[in-house]
Formats: sequence, C-alpha cells, structure tokens
Amino acid sequence: MIALPVGDLFQNLGAMTTKAPRGAAISLVLIVVAAILFTVGWRLAMRRRYEAHRWVQTVAACLNAGVVLVWMIRSFTVNVAPQIPAKLNERAYAVATTHALVGVIGLVFGMFVVLRGNELVPQRLRFKNYKPYMRGAYALYMLGTVTGVILYVVAYGTSR
Repeated sequence: MIALPVGDLFQNLGAMTTKAPRGAAISLVLIVVAAILFTVGWRLAMRRRYEAHRWVQTVAACLNAGVVLVWMIRSFTVNVAPQIPAKLNERAYAVATTHALVGVIGLVFGMFVVLRGNELVPQRLRFKNYKPYMRGAYALYMLGTVTGVILYVVAYGTSR
C-alpha cells in the first residue's frame, strides 16, 4: 500500500501564499478536484458510460456543495457581504461578489441537474433532453471555478 502524505499536504496548504487562511487554500484545492471530476464525468458521458458519468458527477457536485456550505458561505457573509455596496468598486470585492453570484446560480442549477439525473425530483420537474441542462450546469461550474481561482489570486496573491 502507498502512503500519501495527506496530512503534510493540508498542513502546508496555507503556506501556498502570504495571506491565505488554511481553509481558503483547502477549499481551492477541493474545488479544483471537483472541477477535474466534472471534466472526467463529461468525458465518461462522451464515451456513453452513463452510469459511471452519473456517479462521478454526483460525487463532484456533492464535493462542491460541501465546500460551499462549510467554507464559502461563511467567508462571504463575514468578509464580503457587510462591505457591499460600499466597496464593490474594489477589485477583490467585485470579484468575490461575481464569484458568489455565479457560484450560487451554478450550485442551485447543478444540484437540480444532479437530483434529476438521480431521479430525485418530482415528475413535473423532470426534463427529457439532458444535454442542454448538463452542458449549462458544467459551464456554470467551470465559470464558478475560474472566478474562484481569480478571487484567490486577487485576495491572497501567488507568492510569499
């Protein structure tokens, strides 16, 4: 069995930048992992491996939702929301607000698509043609990931 130094990885994540709290660094890594999983799931669908696609997308969406619920909502409500609208002209606040808007829309829409894919929504809310919904959810998740990475760089920098 291979022993991965996961503890060391998470121990040093806060050291990726000068100002980043460890939680921000961990959430960045987990969201990038979710984005990779979403991309793997998309490729599985392209190969018509729909059952594997469904499982990978469900795991990625749950990972994403977990990070949003555990870290991002609190961080936004404590650090950004009290400064809106007064500081929206500052880059970090503008990027954080854009990221939050894209992220909320992507999370709600994406979770609906995942719930629908797992047949967990009422019949009247079920759609027949998955492709446009899945593509839209994927695009929103990726846009949320990109704006999150931009926010991380703007808020915390990239070097010591």
